[in-house]
Amino acid sequence: MSDAELEESAPISGLPPIRILIVDDEALGRLRVKDLVRNEHGVEIVGEAADGDAAVKAIRELEPDLIFLDVQMPKKSGLDVVRAIGAERMPMTIFVTAYDRYALEAFDVAALDYLVKPFDDDRFEQAFRRARRSLALEGVDRARAQLLAMLRQSEGGARPPAPKSGTAETSTYLERIAVEMHGQVKPIPVSQIDYISAAGPYAELHVGDRRYVIRETMQTLEDRLDPNRFMRVHRSVIVRLDLVEALHRGGGGDYELQMKGGVRLRVSRSRREGLERWLGITPRE
Repeated sequence: MSDAELEESAPISGLPPIRILIVDDEALGRLRVKDLVRNEHGVEIVGEAADGDAAVKAIRELEPDLIFLDVQMPKKSGLDVVRAIGAERMPMTIFVTAYDRYALEAFDVAALDYLVKPFDDDRFEQAFRRARRSLALEGVDRARAQLLAMLRQSEGGARPPAPKSGTAETSTYLERIAVEMHGQVKPIPVSQIDYISAAGPYAELHVGDRRYVIRETMQTLEDRLDPNRFMRVHRSVIVRLDLVEALHRGGGGDYELQMKGGVRLRVSRSRREGLERWLGITPRE
């Protein structure tokens, strides 16, 4: 297996057990998650809850690192639980729900991950490894910021404006991205990334002549990267702005972006104007 391929196998060693709370109003649902969690190394199930009120109480008393949280429950929904605790105090959260994928677009952007019932063992493992990686390398700060964004979206609010460079809020943007390879987790500083391209359900980080594959959507990466440093110029391409060298106009209204080093990347028509503004190109009448 090459460096560009993921190896999702060995857990990260030398860390304390991940303390897990399981919340689902269905006993079989809790049992399903519990059985899968027990197959993982370095974990401790600290409690279970069968409704939203019990979940709030358990989170406050047990202070888990990670919570598997059902969305639809009696007394309080999963989102109500987040509101009751406060996004800034929530543990890292993986939502569990019977909603289909299209109903969960906000979760895909803002939550750490979600599991759609009925989920298989592989999908659970994928979500759990993502949580393990985030807990090990980035702590809970990013996840809490994502939950806060999700709450704003669920309440019908507009997406908050991008923080300006130099403000305290810039700390919510990614400074490094974790990749798994050869049984190890390696943090890649975003300052080393030249550009990011979509590869099916994965994204490829291009760092010089190396490529690193991660399972993230382009939308998620666009939202988590500092817009003063990165721009999405195509549905399948995000570039580091300080490496942009030139914009080439091609035939038929197509455009290509030339990066330092010579790589050329497609620019979509819908995103061209934003790039031209950044380059200081005056829009044509």
